[in-house]
Amino acid sequence: MAGVFEVEVDGVQHDHGLGHHDEPNQVDLSHLSPEEKWRLEHARMHVKHKGHEAMHAEMVLILIVTLVIAQLVLVQWKQRHPKSYNLVTLFQMWVVPLYFTTKLHWWRFLVTWFIFSVVTAYVTYRATRKPLECTTPRLVYKWFLLLYKISYATGIVGYTVVMFTLFGINLIFRIKPEDAMDFGVSLLFYGLYYGVLGRDFAEMCADFMASTVGYYSASGMPTKHLSDSICAVCGQPILVDVSEEGIIENTYRLSCNHVFHEFCIRGWCIVGKKQICPYCKEKVDLKRMFSNPWERPHVMYGQLLDWLRYLVAWQPVIIGLVQGINYILGLE
Repeated sequence: MAGVFEVEVDGVQHDHGLGHHDEPNQVDLSHLSPEEKWRLEHARMHVKHKGHEAMHAEMVLILIVTLVIAQLVLVQWKQRHPKSYNLVTLFQMWVVPLYFTTKLHWWRFLVTWFIFSVVTAYVTYRATRKPLECTTPRLVYKWFLLLYKISYATGIVGYTVVMFTLFGINLIFRIKPEDAMDFGVSLLFYGLYYGVLGRDFAEMCADFMASTVGYYSASGMPTKHLSDSICAVCGQPILVDVSEEGIIENTYRLSCNHVFHEFCIRGWCIVGKKQICPYCKEKVDLKRMFSNPWERPHVMYGQLLDWLRYLVAWQPVIIGLVQGINYILGLE
């Protein structure tokens, strides 16, 4: 059944060049193209908000003030109580996208979110058990290192697709610009979102495991003595000499002369964001340890993840607060 309504601007009813029908000054929506529908909705919006300039200015002022106050509160919270801030932010990052994607029926995201949640919940459960099983640290770091690489590669591919679309390269393959852009933006979001969650969960698990193993502590004083043949991350023996080529993994020696399993120290430095020795807390020489520049922690990438964390976790809360204030004050 066709929907019909009329639009009035400046006291005069318009059909915006969309044609006249049996009933004067009314538009049959069933015969309109998407562009014509957009033009009609745009005209209706101007009619609805005409004469409300003062109210709109007040709403903008409320938005700006709320954003500034919220930013100050979040900064102070993060500085004074970083543990609670990180836990609440991590929970927000995990739950907020679930609400919106369920509401919008984005099933692909929901499937990936469910798989990520199940595996990460199991890995986190293993990492928080006491006593810590000898195989847990390697399991944890392998999972988060794999997740880090997948999310990083996905984000790079998504960014590349977006740039190719902006330069029109998609037309060579006869792909519509909107389809190519949607694909690129989706990949970019997947990579950044799971990159943020993976790094945050990994850091939390790293702290749990390090304190359980006993070598690393927040005060810098280890509670166990580290043997030359023991890895300080997982507590298991070192079987491959530093100078030897391992079949499965190599052995790395840091600038402080402490040795570690390859997967353990890569997970500790890259995934767990711990750029210090797990035993003596000396700063790790990443250039000496990782010759491939793509394996080094990226400062700009980390800043981008922090920005996305704020955007996903706290921006919806702030916008909801602004809408609540506007509702209480009767502003529309």
